[in-house]
Amino acid sequence: MNDTVNRVAAKTVTDWPVSEAAAGAILTIDLGAVRENYRRLKARLGDVRCAGVVKANGYGLGASQVASALTSEGCDTFFVALPAEGIKLRKAIGAGPDIYVLNGLPPGSEPEAVAADLCAVINSGAQLKAWSSAARAAGRKLPAAVQVDSGMSRLGMAPAEVEALAGDPSAFDGIDVRYVMSHLACADEPRHPANEQQRQAFERLRAMLPESPASLANSSAIFLGPSYHYDLARPGAAVYGINPTPGEPNPMLPVVRLQAKVAQTRRVEKGAGIGYGHTYHAEGPLSLATISFGYADGWLRRSASAAWFEGVRLPFLGRVSMDSIILDISALPPGRLREGDLVELLGPSQSVDDAAGHAGTIGYEILASLGPRFHRRYVGG
Repeated sequence: MNDTVNRVAAKTVTDWPVSEAAAGAILTIDLGAVRENYRRLKARLGDVRCAGVVKANGYGLGASQVASALTSEGCDTFFVALPAEGIKLRKAIGAGPDIYVLNGLPPGSEPEAVAADLCAVINSGAQLKAWSSAARAAGRKLPAAVQVDSGMSRLGMAPAEVEALAGDPSAFDGIDVRYVMSHLACADEPRHPANEQQRQAFERLRAMLPESPASLANSSAIFLGPSYHYDLARPGAAVYGINPTPGEPNPMLPVVRLQAKVAQTRRVEKGAGIGYGHTYHAEGPLSLATISFGYADGWLRRSASAAWFEGVRLPFLGRVSMDSIILDISALPPGRLREGDLVELLGPSQSVDDAAGHAGTIGYEILASLGPRFHRRYVGG
């Protein structure tokens, strides 16, 4: 009995499938749109190879499901942020595709990375030495990408480290350098001078390292033109339907639809306080609906937005709560919206980028914040 209890206690909420009936909200993920977005990016890249970034559990949408969809389109290279993500992805998709760990391997994680056949992204001289040592222990060359800091000051070897390595041909013993890579800080701003400055810095730094294919372009950089494409592009956001060209029409298809269930409806009179802190008072009689959805589900408390039902906008009233949001449904005919009905938070009426604009953030944060309590429905796969 105790063993059973321990096994149950060891499982996290994300281990349990959430049925549609039991969930407060439904997240529909269109894998057909994921595949089409990948095809559109590949068409823009021409002969340049196209990877898939599936870190943060595929931007919150399911790394294994997204990776499987991309594999069916010929994608054979994936990027995650952490070794734990890579190990989990390897178990899901099996042997074959390359899986690179963008943040590098923390000290001591090298044996697990070798066992899972992961490719290290080397961001420092210390990581280079550790991966070379792991190669000696494994008795074979180990695959890696060497990342250089071309001007973002986040990850990658500093120029001084690269210059020091230029005079040490033995530094890469045991390492199969498959790419030299870097990352642009301002790719979503096409006219920003930092883009060309970083590209030139990347050219200078990669010339000092072992001759290898190069990778620089994220989603937005794919749209900067061929000079940024090199040999491998690494799109993430665009695959998931986030606009890679802010201020212009989105060239990608939407991937997600998020709907929440109505938990209760009510009628209130003028002056009624609504929500925590009574930050809103009814200016006249109102019809309200409370939905089973809140900041515990990843909808940011600072968000000021609305839901939609049959094309009708239903504004939020008062504060976003942990598990609920109050909607003004006065625009609907009385009794039209009932307990158990679904209202839309993300979808045709409000894109991920629209929701991000209301919250003062970016689409990446909206998707990556989506919690585990939804019933996840995959279509188009």
